[in-house]
Amino acid sequence: MSSIEKHTALSVKDLSVGYKNSEIASAINFEAHKGELIGIVGINGIGKSTLLRTLAQVQPKLSGSIDLNGKPLEKYTSKDLASTLSVVLTETIASKNMTVLELITLGRQPYTNWIGKLSKDDISKISESLQLLELGELKNKKCYELSDGQLQRVMIARALAQDTSIILLDEPTTHLDLYHKVQIFKLLQKIAKQTKKTILFTSHEIEMVIQLCDTMLLLNGTNNTFGTPNYLIEQKAFDSLFPADTVTFDAKTGSFRIEK
Repeated sequence: MSSIEKHTALSVKDLSVGYKNSEIASAINFEAHKGELIGIVGINGIGKSTLLRTLAQVQPKLSGSIDLNGKPLEKYTSKDLASTLSVVLTETIASKNMTVLELITLGRQPYTNWIGKLSKDDISKISESLQLLELGELKNKKCYELSDGQLQRVMIARALAQDTSIILLDEPTTHLDLYHKVQIFKLLQKIAKQTKKTILFTSHEIEMVIQLCDTMLLLNGTNNTFGTPNYLIEQKAFDSLFPADTVTFDAKTGSFRIEK
């Protein structure tokens, strides 16, 4: 046990998620700490995005508890939640006619006064976000002029400018090539360490998550194993993720092998 007490930013206990008449995932238990990068992985349709949307209070939980910084999620007002938790979902942005700077500036809405005037602190947070996501040279470009990878960095920068202690991202590397997937993951890792924010994201890129995350939640429909990547490997959590005659997991390399 470390002599430094870990700050629990998010605590989830016995959580069930889904819709009124349809439970998608249950028995979800994990804790996320300050400054950690946490990956939520699993096969298609297992409930990754549903879990993330539930954590963000975009949709209600079915049962169980979600605490943010020791306070039940349902006790947060909309205003308080907006200054505690920021979200990047897979929906496309409403207007790509905005500039990069204008879109990132929207992240400051929870803090600006009624006329939307930016304070020195607002401007500082926006500048920090531009710098961390390496967007300085693109700040005056229109969003429709950007590549998918660049636009994804802008969306993350907007969440970062919101200056919340917790950031949730749904499939932040969808539609990106290998280089840009790695670039986004390494940026998220850097942001978590430098800013001490808690970052959770869903992903299909299980091998990359194993290499770069502090902890992982593997949604598998049964015990939903949570822990460090090494712990999940030791528990053989990935061994039965896919049919053995198609894909097998190599614990030594932390990678999946196609069975020929």
